[in-house]
Amino acid sequence: MVTPAPTVWLTTLGCAKNEVDSEKLTALLDEAGYQRALSAEAADVVMVNTCAFIEDARRESIDTILGHADAKRDDAKLVVLGCMAQRYEEELIEALPEANAVIGLERYGELVGRLDTMTEWQPIRIRPVPSMDILHQIARPTPTTPYAYVKSAEGCDKSCTFCAIPSFRGKQRSRAPISIRTEIEQLTAAGVGEVVLVAQDLAAYGRDLDSPGDIVDLLRFVTDVDGLRRLRLYYLYPREIRPALIEEMASNPVIVDYFDLSLQHATGRLLRAMRRPGDGSQYLDLISDIRAATPEAATRSSFIVGFPGETEADVDELADFVRAARLDWAGFFPYSAEEGTPAAELPDQIDPDAKAERLRHLHAIQEEITAASNAERIGMTAEVLIDQVEDGVAVGRSYRQAPEIDGVILLDSGKPGDWVTAEITAAYGTDLEATVVA
Repeated sequence: MVTPAPTVWLTTLGCAKNEVDSEKLTALLDEAGYQRALSAEAADVVMVNTCAFIEDARRESIDTILGHADAKRDDAKLVVLGCMAQRYEEELIEALPEANAVIGLERYGELVGRLDTMTEWQPIRIRPVPSMDILHQIARPTPTTPYAYVKSAEGCDKSCTFCAIPSFRGKQRSRAPISIRTEIEQLTAAGVGEVVLVAQDLAAYGRDLDSPGDIVDLLRFVTDVDGLRRLRLYYLYPREIRPALIEEMASNPVIVDYFDLSLQHATGRLLRAMRRPGDGSQYLDLISDIRAATPEAATRSSFIVGFPGETEADVDELADFVRAARLDWAGFFPYSAEEGTPAAELPDQIDPDAKAERLRHLHAIQEEITAASNAERIGMTAEVLIDQVEDGVAVGRSYRQAPEIDGVILLDSGKPGDWVTAEITAAYGTDLEATVVA
């Protein structure tokens, strides 16, 4: 009698990089013979890919782990993966007796073997499971959306005082160009039309590789892949944005004119305390250079509010910058004192209520800017990729909207994966409404 393969359920938390990891782990388990469960409650093994970026993310990860521990079958196994497992392995093992295994990023090569032992399943496999750089060695599963994320590098070489990522994801390790291109080819062959190229410090790609080549060389190498209609770039550290990159983005028709700028603040004094380059004036110059090269460029950034020592004058300066920059999209996040980071030890930590008030103030300013930017699109046409259909309404995006974080375009017809030309007919804050014309 053949023993049926155990079933696995995987919940993913955190950023796009975690989503990529989970997709590849799923493909790894598929290849190893495990079956996908229909729900966490029905699974033989329940896994949670955690996020450890800030305190709120860690709290969500713990709540999710405990929720799955309560909901799973008594005989099912619970496995903790991802950034929290990498950063707090010993603490999680001690604090979470509910978990049968805690497996960090650097030990994903052990995952299949650990699951085999836990489930007492002993299949005969055709090929051994690789143990190093495992997630770059395996193909993605069939995509469920017409867009997909592709990681160009792991880790980060920057030393921002508020960020713990290098402490558990390590220094930057760029993937070989051919590895990235091959993955994009696999995705487009499966129907993906838009690829989001993502790294913690994307514009610094290639500096750690032995072979010559930088981010511009990589972009030129991958953008002629058959079927690739859009290549979107996440995240661009301001000092790394060279004129050659702006020029390539402006002239290469496959790369969308969408600049995700990692700015964090506008006050020079606070940026220096963050170990970040520049100030608001220099950032405005950069945005001006971008718009001079690509007048229709969409721009986005994220900002930390309530960094230690931030004053009301600093908030006013950031607000003035937001008004002057007129970014199409911006996110504002409360500073979180991360264990082991220099900023956590700084004096003048900001009261949570003050952070919340500052966030409300800045959000309100940006909401007006985004709404005005969207209203200016009424009457224009746009090439729209339809991501999904909800209640009979097609939901898509132009080059100006990144998946999952920006607004969307609601259309009167179409199905997922369609590329349509649509006329914008109305704007509702962050979202647009359009009629398909071709």
